Amino acid sequence: MSVVIVGAGYAGTIAANRLKKKSPDVDITVVNPRSEFIERVRLHEEIAGTGAAATPLTSILSDGISLRTGSVRKVGDGAVTLDDGETLSYEYLFLAVGSTVTPIPGATPVGTWEGARESRERLAALPDGGTVTVIGGGLTGIETASELAEARPDLEVRLVAETVGGSLSAGAQQRVRKALERLNVTIVSGSVAEVEPGPGGVVRLESGAELASDLTLWAVVSGIPDLAARSGLTVNGEGRAVVDGYLRSVDDERIFVVGDCAAVPGARLCCATASPQGAHAGDTLARILAGKQPKPYSMGYTGQALSLGRKNGLVQASSRDDQVRRLYVSGRIAAISKEYISRYAKFGSRTATYFWLPGKGA
Repeated sequence: MSVVIVGAGYAGTIAANRLKKKSPDVDITVVNPRSEFIERVRLHEEIAGTGAAATPLTSILSDGISLRTGSVRKVGDGAVTLDDGETLSYEYLFLAVGSTVTPIPGATPVGTWEGARESRERLAALPDGGTVTVIGGGLTGIETASELAEARPDLEVRLVAETVGGSLSAGAQQRVRKALERLNVTIVSGSVAEVEPGPGGVVRLESGAELASDLTLWAVVSGIPDLAARSGLTVNGEGRAVVDGYLRSVDDERIFVVGDCAAVPGARLCCATASPQGAHAGDTLARILAGKQPKPYSMGYTGQALSLGRKNGLVQASSRDDQVRRLYVSGRIAAISKEYISRYAKFGSRTATYFWLPGKGA
């Protein structure tokens, strides 16, 4: 029995290890563009030099799982075609290619490994008094601006966004703004129209305002890799592959789709979504191979967590259907909680041990 898993993020690695643990005789090959497992939740630490986001996949994947480094051109009809022309055959496939970041020209993306490394190098080259602009008011943008401001107090750091922390409750949004202000992060309300890269660069807003910016970072998740669409699978308007209740492509039951690239109703793009999906898909295939009836996928959220530097953070509570509550926790205890959440996500990928709440009403 041959299984190919395309993508080695949180969803792909836990799917591989979970399946190998429950069906040890299955021949599993993981295909990934790089030989490292990247903790996307730590990319802001990688940029600031306060932490490391990369771990060799050989220490994440279980013994007996093969790793093929490369990019995939197309999947389907029992074969995976790589960019170099090589073909890998499969009886079952897991598509776990995540999401992508497409920055405005002149800005450097912070949500990819390559972008984070480039950002780190450019940041290190900035002299005292340099200016860094982070574009995007979601959790990635907030964490990036906070981490940079704390690690490099000699720099002027600003955050440009129409809304800061829009996925959080009103009270949590206010707490985030206060934390950013304490770190001397300047918050600029508006949308970016154009970027002239620095040093000595400029960020132009749609309002016409111009901001000096020696380094401009793009912290907005803006799409899904087109591998599913390119391979002829049905995708939704966002480019995410449409799946059934068992996380299988509606076009081919041999193809499981998990993580950011899967169109699961109500699913948010995050590791808290990817890990349960990968684990469930691995379990489902193990059940099928054992001649058992698969169980439908169900997952409920508990909240969101973000760091605001190394000693501060915020944990936002939510209902299982991801509706935010008024309750949140901030400060040192929230920072510690965020750290343990990040460690648990990596632990789950490496050990295949992961627990999650069922969805609302399940």
